[in-house]
Amino acid sequence: MRAPMVGLLARFAGHRSRVSACLLALLLACATCEASPQPRQAVPADVSLEYAVKATYLYKLAPFVNWPPTTFTAPDEPFRICVAGQDPFDDYLERAVAGRSLGTHPFEVRRVEVLTPETTCQIVFISRLTSQSVQQALDAVRGKPVLTVIDSTAPRQGGIVQFVIDRGRVRFVIDTGAAARNHISISSKLLNLALAVREAS
Repeated sequence: MRAPMVGLLARFAGHRSRVSACLLALLLACATCEASPQPRQAVPADVSLEYAVKATYLYKLAPFVNWPPTTFTAPDEPFRICVAGQDPFDDYLERAVAGRSLGTHPFEVRRVEVLTPETTCQIVFISRLTSQSVQQALDAVRGKPVLTVIDSTAPRQGGIVQFVIDRGRVRFVIDTGAAARNHISISSKLLNLALAVREAS
């Protein structure tokens, strides 16, 4: 399944009655195609197709996570995707989520140099940190309802989702133990797509 199919699936994502099925299909497409499928948006020259796929994953993961009822303080509070450290997406991630939402919560992209316990994010993408270690970043949001996503370029240590490049494809590993520590759970549909599922203590 290559680029045209990914684009076809993306066009269906706006139909709420079929959101779950379409998102799952897109994740299947990303998991089985090469790391360079054409996403729906035009990709800037300074953003690789690998990171365009990863950006798509970031917001497509959200519906497959069970968030605690206290995650949001208001019905229209933004769903925040934070990029910690250097941003490999340029402005592509912001353009990819423009006009999209998780239910009544519009997606919002934030960039942070350092993660602290006060950082308000639902998903945190950790790639190239300069002001703290990956472990320090993970410790800062430990116990909070935050889905931590570690880039394939970072060490594999303690995140909930870890991107990996497997035979030229963007895949991911999921740690359900780390998810439980942050009081969130992952849908079995997403677990079935993972390259591996871990249950670290």
